[in-house]
Amino acid sequence: MVDTQTNGPKGATPAHGAGEMPRRLSPLDGRQASGPGVRLGPVALRRRLTLRARGDAIAAAGTALGLELPTRPKTSARQGGVSALWLGPDEWLIVDEGETAESLATSDGPLAEALVAVSGIAVVDISHRNVGIVVDGPAAEAVVAAGCPQDIRPVSFLVGACSRTVLSKAEIVLWRTGEQRFEIECWRSFADYVWTFLVEASRAPAV
Repeated sequence: MVDTQTNGPKGATPAHGAGEMPRRLSPLDGRQASGPGVRLGPVALRRRLTLRARGDAIAAAGTALGLELPTRPKTSARQGGVSALWLGPDEWLIVDEGETAESLATSDGPLAEALVAVSGIAVVDISHRNVGIVVDGPAAEAVVAAGCPQDIRPVSFLVGACSRTVLSKAEIVLWRTGEQRFEIECWRSFADYVWTFLVEASRAPAV
C-alpha cells in the first residue's frame, strides 16, 4: 500500500505574491494512495450546492439547472458538467465540475445565479464544506464495502446510483460514477478520518 503526499506538509498554505489570489486548500491536497487493484485520490475543486424543493418548484429548479432533477431514491442525473444527486424526497446535491478555481473563490457561480429566479426553493453553497475522494479500480467496491453497510453490488447500486450513507463512523454521500469507480463526499472535518479508513481498507481488499 502506498500513501503519498506531494504538496508539502498537510494543511500548509503556500505563500502568495502581491496581487495573487489566495487559494483555499483541501485537507487532502497532494494526497494519493494505491493498493492491490485500487487507487485513491482527492476530487478536483468543484462547485457544490444543496438544493431543497417541493412540488412545482422541482421542475422549475431543474429547468434552471438545465437538467431534470431525479425523483427516485438512489438516482442521479447529469447534463454536461452538472450533476444532480437525489438525497431525499425534497433534497439534492448539485455538482458543477465546469467552474474554475478563480470562479469558486470570487463568485456564487452560474448555477446559484440561475436558481435565484426560482421561487419556493432553498439553496446553500457547500463547495468548501465538503471534500471528495475518488476510489477507482477493480477492488474499489471491496474497499468501500469494508466500511459501508449498504449493498453496493452492481446489481443493487448501478452506475449513477448515489446515497447518503456512512463509512465506518462518518456520514458520507456515496456516488457510483463507473463500474469500478466511486466518489465519496464528506465534510472536510471528517476528510482525514475517511481517507485514513480507505487507505487501511486498501491494504488488503476482500475481493
